[in-house]
Amino acid sequence: MIKRVIYVVSDSVGETAELVVKAALSQFNGSASSKTVKRIPYVEDKGTISEVVSLAKSDNAILCFTIVVPELRAFLIKEAVENNVVYYDIIGPLIDKMETSYQLQPKYEPGRVRQLDDDYFKKVEAIEFAVKYDDGRDPRGILLADIVLVGVSRTSKTPLSQYLAHKRYKVANVPIVPEVEPPEELFKVSPKKCIGLKISPDKLNHIRRERLKSLGLNDKAIYANIDRIKEELAYFDRVVNKIGCDVIDVSNKAVEETANLIHNIMSGQNHSK
Repeated sequence: MIKRVIYVVSDSVGETAELVVKAALSQFNGSASSKTVKRIPYVEDKGTISEVVSLAKSDNAILCFTIVVPELRAFLIKEAVENNVVYYDIIGPLIDKMETSYQLQPKYEPGRVRQLDDDYFKKVEAIEFAVKYDDGRDPRGILLADIVLVGVSRTSKTPLSQYLAHKRYKVANVPIVPEVEPPEELFKVSPKKCIGLKISPDKLNHIRRERLKSLGLNDKAIYANIDRIKEELAYFDRVVNKIGCDVIDVSNKAVEETANLIHNIMSGQNHSK
């Protein structure tokens, strides 16, 4: 294959355009060389477009582009035609087809796909964070978290952490056990980040007994003993009072409902700043 330069022009990063160009090049003899493709990102004015077209003309190059702003896209095509530069509009015709078929108005905002990618990776990062700092596994996570859930065993701390992670919150959760001193980090972090998960003794007794049965264990174990549960909940009250954080009663709430309440609390705090 004759090695000709291909200019990849974009009003954003240009990764999408470069990927398409290299995929096309791979269909010819040999793989696409990185020296063949020259990416020019963040092209946002007519002056830069004129310079790129001039370069493409002098190099006898093909000009491939993803320009979503209609005025700049039309100008690039006009310049390419006037200078006899071979060009290919990668995304424009598809946007036009979608606009006609869906009867919707495009946003014409550069970099939208990258914004979506960033959102996805933030979600993945939050999910990994929730796993890493689940059940008080590493107290250092308390200081790094957006939200710290505090509660006795079986108050839905782990499923709540995962649910909120899908909302891109980094969540650590801390189990409260009378025999174990809470980590000191819990009293260093802002109480506004902490949420206590309260539950009625009878509800917790039922949940724990069912849990023991599902594991094939005796539901009369100390774990499900009502007096032991009341002792744990009293200790929980002392801890959250010392922290000074919001407390949500999860006795009769689904995980989704509790998560929405937490989201509203956090959103309200951010709004008030």
